[in-house]
Amino acid sequence: MIKFGTGGWRAVIGDEFTKANIQILAKALADKMNAENVKKQVVIGYDKRFLSKEAMQWAAETLAYEGIKAFLVNKSAPTPLIMYYTMVHDFDYGMMITASHNPALYNGIKVFTKGGRDADEHQTADLEKYISQVKEDEVKELSYDEAKEKGLIEEIYPLNDYLDAILTKVDAEAIKKANLRVAIDPMYGVSETSLKTILLTTRCDVYTIHDRHDTLFGGKLPAPNATTLRALQNCVLDNGCDIGLATDGDADRIGVIDDTGRFLHPNDILVLLYYYLVKFKGWHGPVVRNLTTTHMLDKVADKFGEKCYEVPVGFKWVSAKMTETDAIIGGESTGGLTVKGHINGKDGVYAAALLVEMVAVTGKKISEIYKDIEAECGSIYMEERDYHFTAQKKVEMNKTLMEDKAVPELPFDVDHISYMDGCKVYFANGGWVSARFSGTEPLLRIFCEMPEPADAKKVADIFEKFLGL
Repeated sequence: MIKFGTGGWRAVIGDEFTKANIQILAKALADKMNAENVKKQVVIGYDKRFLSKEAMQWAAETLAYEGIKAFLVNKSAPTPLIMYYTMVHDFDYGMMITASHNPALYNGIKVFTKGGRDADEHQTADLEKYISQVKEDEVKELSYDEAKEKGLIEEIYPLNDYLDAILTKVDAEAIKKANLRVAIDPMYGVSETSLKTILLTTRCDVYTIHDRHDTLFGGKLPAPNATTLRALQNCVLDNGCDIGLATDGDADRIGVIDDTGRFLHPNDILVLLYYYLVKFKGWHGPVVRNLTTTHMLDKVADKFGEKCYEVPVGFKWVSAKMTETDAIIGGESTGGLTVKGHINGKDGVYAAALLVEMVAVTGKKISEIYKDIEAECGSIYMEERDYHFTAQKKVEMNKTLMEDKAVPELPFDVDHISYMDGCKVYFANGGWVSARFSGTEPLLRIFCEMPEPADAKKVADIFEKFLGL
């Protein structure tokens, strides 16, 4: 029942996300840690979802029975804080109770490995093996109070260390001098304290919306996109803000509204930050993106004599390739990114701080900076579509795409086709189209990027018709 996707284990609360399954997962992790003879310590955090805190405690009680000490972050906290703590304290494992940007009826668990990295496919497959070997009657627990008395549960709140680490990596003095106005939307999630602390420390005027605790996330997805950030757009325009910043439910992804009130696609954010790091901060190095993320990054890399590397979807692939290639930034088209010298995973809080620094250092509006990039590197346009499907339809589409390796007739010259993760067709003109099943939601996703927007729509239409969607 417990299967890990690209973003950890996620399940519907009360269906598969139950105390029994949470403690089975904890028992399996304890068995894995004991078999590996690693440091018998783990850090666990939780977000603001229903049952998140209780789930953290249930997991800790089972770990304690198995002799694993759990350091529990005793207030709701950003996922990147748990990754940071795992890395800095050289833990072999960390856990975060969250379903990230999934709907409110979901919860889940992310597992981190040494260095504060997302558990890769080998680690999660190994953990699933241990899960399959756990018998329910073998799952035991120490009471929370008894585990605390025995030193097997320790409550911590290392937020200051994490925020100080971010503040040392940005040009705080430049931000202080810029007198910026910033709107923030935590989306009823865990980033409010972190974002406010950083922005107020650097003397920004801050306007906040959606900051109360609401496990239903205001009836919307806690995912920063063009639809969910309309209130932030209004806040930016009403208050004359330089930038609007939002994070998803657990603060590892970011959404941005620019000074004109325009929603910036996560692709644009990545392009802006890579351009800024190379041109204005003088950094040198490649960039890493997944296969559904904009090839505009390739154009910027080429402009500065650098290289862009492509990996499958899933941030574990991005962080691993960054380490391998010494890349300075890596990210995905869903709003997750990381920068060299910080943590080995997504961090919406740090990305937000870096964007504010960019506005302060350049002395330009975000809208102006992006126009500069297009003037130097050219333009490209993306069409994105999501489709729900029945179980039978998924089987049919998987057979067409991945077994038969069939593609429709396309009106552009094909350079090559990749099946690294789903099906991706590369065109000779630099455009591309991909179709793949989401690893976190029951969706088929079609992405198409072309030099002209009409062509991107045309190719997406052809793939849609070909698959009978």
